[in-house]
Amino acid sequence: MKARNEFDPKYQWDFTPIYPNDEAWEAELNAVMAEIPKLAAIEGTLGNSREAFRSGINAMMAVMERVERVYEYASLHRAADGGDPKHQEMDGKATNLYVQFSMAVSFLEPEILEIPEETLKEFLAPEEMKTYRHFVDDITRSRAHSLDKAREQMLARLGDVSQAPSDAYEMLTNVDLVLPKVHDENGNEVQLSSGNFGMFRESPVCAVREEAFKAMFGTYGKFNNTFAAMYAGNVKMDTFYSDVRGHKSACEAALFGTNVPVSVYDSLIEAVHESLPTMRAYLALRKKALKLEKLDMFDLYCPMVADVDFKIPFEDSKALIKAATLPLGEEYQKLLDRAFSERWMDVYENKGKRSGAFSMGVFGVHPYVLLNYTDTLDDVFTVAHELGHSMHSYFSDTTQDYLNHDYRIFVAEVASTVNEVLLTKYLLKTETDKARRAYILNHFLEGFRTTVFRQTLFAEFERKAHDLYQAGTPLTAQVLNETYRSLCELYYAGADVPEEIQYEWSYIPHFYTAFYVYQYATGFSSAVSIANHLVETGDNAGYLKFLTLGGSDYAMNELKVGGVDLTTPEPVKAAMQVFAESVKELSDLLDELNN
Repeated sequence: MKARNEFDPKYQWDFTPIYPNDEAWEAELNAVMAEIPKLAAIEGTLGNSREAFRSGINAMMAVMERVERVYEYASLHRAADGGDPKHQEMDGKATNLYVQFSMAVSFLEPEILEIPEETLKEFLAPEEMKTYRHFVDDITRSRAHSLDKAREQMLARLGDVSQAPSDAYEMLTNVDLVLPKVHDENGNEVQLSSGNFGMFRESPVCAVREEAFKAMFGTYGKFNNTFAAMYAGNVKMDTFYSDVRGHKSACEAALFGTNVPVSVYDSLIEAVHESLPTMRAYLALRKKALKLEKLDMFDLYCPMVADVDFKIPFEDSKALIKAATLPLGEEYQKLLDRAFSERWMDVYENKGKRSGAFSMGVFGVHPYVLLNYTDTLDDVFTVAHELGHSMHSYFSDTTQDYLNHDYRIFVAEVASTVNEVLLTKYLLKTETDKARRAYILNHFLEGFRTTVFRQTLFAEFERKAHDLYQAGTPLTAQVLNETYRSLCELYYAGADVPEEIQYEWSYIPHFYTAFYVYQYATGFSSAVSIANHLVETGDNAGYLKFLTLGGSDYAMNELKVGGVDLTTPEPVKAAMQVFAESVKELSDLLDELNN
């Protein structure tokens, strides 16, 4: 693998818009570190007057903005080449700075909650205080679920304890659990790992898929009771926190953080259930396309369409993405040009570079996108996806002040997936080669299966597990296995459900952050709905406004601006209709290709 300095710099990040050099970064780190102790003078003053409140918040946010920029510069350098000891040291210093700042301002939310409600209303009444209103409301709406100071301190001290199940899970799965060796397509014995499991699942050789599947989940099954005890411990902590704060359920408590009603969660599950007949049609199509006598759970990830010649160099991906996103308007196109020409993107893999892809917004500068581009169609989708995040960050950062710039996780995957759907629609509109069209549709449908159906299955499992415990049912390995297996049989009716699948729940680390995964499904569904509207009507005003909102309002309200109302099942149902139409289109295409 090439070293970083062997690549043309035009395909690598330009860090100078953040700081001109590492020496300037070091100077700023030291300067900000000197500012942090001064924030202690703000503690106890926020309730004194409107001006004291405003100046105190502004002072903390000003330092936080500088802290984040220092941290982001170091983090980006480590992502580009984590093997460089200098980058490791920079990242360590920046992390320490962030920790020092967080400790220094830990009084902020408790102090705001101590200010009488009427006083806060008086502080926020003038128009010039408008920028602080949502920030304050997002804190003070928790008053009904806040406890007295002594009990809040007790809960805070439980923070480390509550992480024990998750910490134990990570140590077991990442360190102590030893996976067996399996065989690749050539019969060579290879060590199975979490990293290469996905590759084996996608193998065109059925025996390879089956062996890897049974080896992975069979190994997890050997520790079934241990995983059950850890997960049950996590559910117990979720329920404990929910109870002491006066929430009706752990689900309600988790969704309270983003101000999302439980009805949205239930509506998602209901809408997906209604679409399960289409999933059965998709599974039947998969079975037919792969020429299998029976479709097993380990056959779900293998591409239905044989590899096609679809190499797309990075330079060609630029024009493709620009053409696909034309419905988003001229300003969006100009920003894409800037992203490509001003080195917002770090394109190719180099020694020491972080794997995968991400977009990181740097407030007051521009977003930075990490890629590991290898000239595949999947890579083009990745570029479109990450640029969706970047444009969301850019529009929000340049429209909102620092206090309100950061969008919430509930909407974080919407803009990125809108770009993927627009790219899919453009490719299907312009591509005439039937094999390529089938390949594109297969990619699109797998997005639905893995992001909407699979994540909703996970969401339903979480809901059932917490409800069972709350109703007094011990979460034994048998209870969890039976609950998960029954959901697999429901969601994947028509496929053979082997014994090992009952252990898959223990393989999902997201379950240790309760009621999180449903947001993947709602985000994907929202994006499909938005993209359809953009293509069919040409009306992009609402969506472009949505991109500017950052964290200035609650996520559900922001989505309504973008044309999606998740208080109704309609967005998910509309997305499911697109899924059904795409299944039919792929079925017809495969029939034509096989005749």
